[in-house]
Amino acid sequence: MVRKQIFLESVQEEHHKKQGKRMGLTEAEVIRRAIDQQTSLLTLSPRSLLTWEKEKVFIAQRMKGKKPSQHRKFLREEAYTERLDRYGR
Repeated sequence: MVRKQIFLESVQEEHHKKQGKRMGLTEAEVIRRAIDQQTSLLTLSPRSLLTWEKEKVFIAQRMKGKKPSQHRKFLREEAYTERLDRYGR
């Protein structure tokens, strides 16, 4: 398993807690199942695959270029505050 941290709307959190309780599952398992269900609905067309191949070439070219600054211009706390403020928390 890989740990991920995400922001949920309070309604989403409430829904996942209720659903988990009803099904006897953890909130994390409910979220994992929702992700599995969603990804099973997605299929890549040959056109999408071609687009992705072009994107990989673009990314590789960008990675060869100038390296980004190693010093952040913001504090981690500021980033969280901005997101929380944006979503009305």
